[in-house]
Amino acid sequence: MEERDWERRRFGHSPVLVEHGYQEIFPSPNSRRLAGFRGITLHRREHDGEVECVTLVRFDNLDAVKAFADPDHELAVVPPRARALLKRFDPRAAHYTTTVND
Repeated sequence: MEERDWERRRFGHSPVLVEHGYQEIFPSPNSRRLAGFRGITLHRREHDGEVECVTLVRFDNLDAVKAFADPDHELAVVPPRARALLKRFDPRAAHYTTTVND
């Protein structure tokens, strides 16, 4: 399994607004009916007066990641409405192969 990790997206809003905004603005790859999509997890923490989020998106393999993210699969997928909410974000995503899933 491949995991797409996108870190350090910072919102200057409350955690509740982050989660609501995330669900509205970052549609699940599942809603796009992508082959190989396994799930998405959003982690958040309050840090330095902001809310920092880490998104983990799981796919069957790297080909499924590329279908989601287009040819430059390490480029962050950030819709325009999402960019308006973010104070800053990592422009690149990292990908990891799952070796232990207990």
